[in-house]
Amino acid sequence: MISVIVVFPKMEEAKGIRSLLTRSGVHVAAACTSGTQAMTFFEDLDEALIICGYKFTDMLYTELLDYLPVTYEMLVVASSRHYAECDRSKVVCLAMPVKAQELIDTTNVLLQGLYQKRKKRRAQPRQLTQEQRAVIESAKLRLMEQKKLSEEEAHKYLQKQSMDTGINMVETAQMVLEIF
Repeated sequence: MISVIVVFPKMEEAKGIRSLLTRSGVHVAAACTSGTQAMTFFEDLDEALIICGYKFTDMLYTELLDYLPVTYEMLVVASSRHYAECDRSKVVCLAMPVKAQELIDTTNVLLQGLYQKRKKRRAQPRQLTQEQRAVIESAKLRLMEQKKLSEEEAHKYLQKQSMDTGINMVETAQMVLEIF
């Protein structure tokens, strides 16, 4: 589940938005008043949506944006005076006063976009390092010697063992090297 972090300079605003989103079925991980507080969640959450005001108690949204992981998105809710200053090429902006349904709909659209990005990332094959490839190749060679398998058969053996045990192929290859 992708979480939301709400950051506004006044805790009442942050809690109000958190309450609104929670009632709409959105998982809100935190309500903060400073960018520094929000950054403490960056390590805990792989993906998140930051819903924030233009300015916090310790920084502007642009400063927090500089620290944002690539798997995060930002929705800035700004007064009409600051709305024109928002860099809409990097963030989505809503002008105040914002209607509750508009905030909920925009949040849901951004969350759907994050889910789509996650799906694309997971669909891409994971790239192995040189060391990981070397471990797999060593295990295949060991299997070829010990079990008199072809390279293709050794590879299929590793794949099957990996799938049967639910352990990734590199760790399976390491276990094969230990056993044989």
